[in-house]
Amino acid sequence: MSDPSGKASFGDYLALTKPRLSLLSVITALVGYAAGRPPFIPAELISLALGTSLAAGGVAVLNQWLEHDTDAHMQRTADRPIPAGRVPTGSAFVLGALMCAAALGLIFVKVNGLAAFFTLATIFSYLGWYTPAKRWSRWSTEIGALAGAFPPLIGWAAAQGQISALGWILFGILFFWQMPHFMAIAWIYRRDYAAVQFPMLPVRDEAGGWVAGWSLCNTVALVAVSLLPTFLGLASQWYLAAAAVAGAWFLWRAVIFLRPATRERAAKQLFHASLAYLPLVLGALVADRVLFF
Repeated sequence: MSDPSGKASFGDYLALTKPRLSLLSVITALVGYAAGRPPFIPAELISLALGTSLAAGGVAVLNQWLEHDTDAHMQRTADRPIPAGRVPTGSAFVLGALMCAAALGLIFVKVNGLAAFFTLATIFSYLGWYTPAKRWSRWSTEIGALAGAFPPLIGWAAAQGQISALGWILFGILFFWQMPHFMAIAWIYRRDYAAVQFPMLPVRDEAGGWVAGWSLCNTVALVAVSLLPTFLGLASQWYLAAAAVAGAWFLWRAVIFLRPATRERAAKQLFHASLAYLPLVLGALVADRVLFF
């Protein structure tokens, strides 16, 4: 609820950082780090976690600063701190910019330059490419998926100082996972996006057949990429079994999304399945790498 006084609280500024969404970026960066099996250096690990937290939170703040005009016209975002008038736009900009700058400095100094480069790539691709693309491009979701797939590379670069095959596989898993995940969200909230004339696929495809088909195509690609670590000798048969079972279940949910009669319910089920699938597969991969390699 809005503060009747119009003054921002700590909770308002915290909400600007989108803690739950930012946590996903932090966790996937730490997954990349753990999968790289570096020597245990507590200061480096803490710096990576804090730096990615600052970067993810700063990007969320600046994203809301850039989109406060459209947020004001969508039911699900109208009560965010900036469009609701509780946080001034200038304060949001300063907070987001300082968080991003602090993240880059911390990771560059305390981790390494390659990890800082991928942190910068995340910030730039999200704010400089994805956010404006939402207003004019049908491909904005795909662009956003690229930005969202960088955090595992931050962690892998921190662990190894270079990007090898498994690092790129993690990038691919995150990229393809985001497509059914966000297509399901966008289908559920398509009327909100239509209200601000975002030309994304779920807005343009009123029947939803292309939305569901594209979700399925990316889910197939996701499952294929998720099995690569074992075939490349980078994970064991135990991981292969876990990824195959989770992938078959997620694929089934994407197939159900194809049915027009139940698409509304299936979109919610696909979204919830995506939330379970990712930690299952990434957790299995990290456990496998720690225990068997």
